[in-house]
Amino acid sequence: MDNQKVKWGILGAARVNERLLPAIVEASNSQLVAIASRRAGAAKATLEKYKPGTDGVTCYDDLDSLIADSNVEAIYCPMSNEEHAEWAFRAIQAGKHVLIEKPMTTQLADIGAIEAAARAMGVTVMEGFMYRFHPQHAKIKALIDSGVIGDVLSCRASFSFLMQPARMYRITRSMVDGGGAMWDIGPYAIHALRWAMGLNNSAQNGVPAEPKKVVAYGKLNEHGADVVTSGILDFGADAQGRARYGHFDVSFERGRKAEYEIIGDKGWVKCHNMWAYPTDDPIVSWEAGGKTETLVLPKANHFNLEIEHFSDCVLNKRAPLLTFDDAKGNCRAIEMVLAALGA
Repeated sequence: MDNQKVKWGILGAARVNERLLPAIVEASNSQLVAIASRRAGAAKATLEKYKPGTDGVTCYDDLDSLIADSNVEAIYCPMSNEEHAEWAFRAIQAGKHVLIEKPMTTQLADIGAIEAAARAMGVTVMEGFMYRFHPQHAKIKALIDSGVIGDVLSCRASFSFLMQPARMYRITRSMVDGGGAMWDIGPYAIHALRWAMGLNNSAQNGVPAEPKKVVAYGKLNEHGADVVTSGILDFGADAQGRARYGHFDVSFERGRKAEYEIIGDKGWVKCHNMWAYPTDDPIVSWEAGGKTETLVLPKANHFNLEIEHFSDCVLNKRAPLLTFDDAKGNCRAIEMVLAALGA
């Protein structure tokens, strides 16, 4: 089935289509056949803006028509955070495979319902963390697996960008309703921490670690949305009784940053740009034993790689890299952060 292509539909005209729509068109095992929006003309405008000249794509002015389209095999769901569960469930019930933009949902119970529905319908569903498909993270894992920085004991993740007027919709609803920094860029920080703290740890065996306790502080606006949140995830002591903490900071008040640093008992390794564009040089640096090295890795497009991975899973009935258990763990950790903020 490797020579076949998965026929994709996009459920919504969200801004992230700037990166995902071309990825679907360009992936060797994918074909974009439909896009839908509830705003009249928005689907067509999105297609023409982000991949002009693409033929054979049906543009709908309602979402249900795309879900009912028998030509659509897989659906990308980039809608508002609080809408993911409803529309993903509808797509699954229609027998579609679904790639759900992070966060999968804003309620832990909804992930279990989506998982059960996906199993019942025999479809593939995955949370869309595109960064995990960039080769720079495999390089970081290889460095840690080599033992060069020793046992992983801490990780720091920092994600931010300065909020622009066109993005204000992200903070005009409360955290309870899916708004704010923690549900927008926070999932990246929490996911990176959980992934990092599960590396080079025999007890975890590469499975993301889960925090036992959380301390967090945040700045909320008049809508009850956080514009800045910082905190510490306590992953519990290791076998030698050493503390294992994950520090995170997410903000809409600061310049663009998307980095994480993993610290062991012999050194550290850093990813300088987790949101690397295809034109960016991915940079990974590390230090151990008094030696510091900076590596400039080959350029890559993690959105294209994500789409190719998901389509391969559909075509060849393979399990996705990102599991339902991982999605549950990330949602649970974010809920712990919000509880610490009093949300």
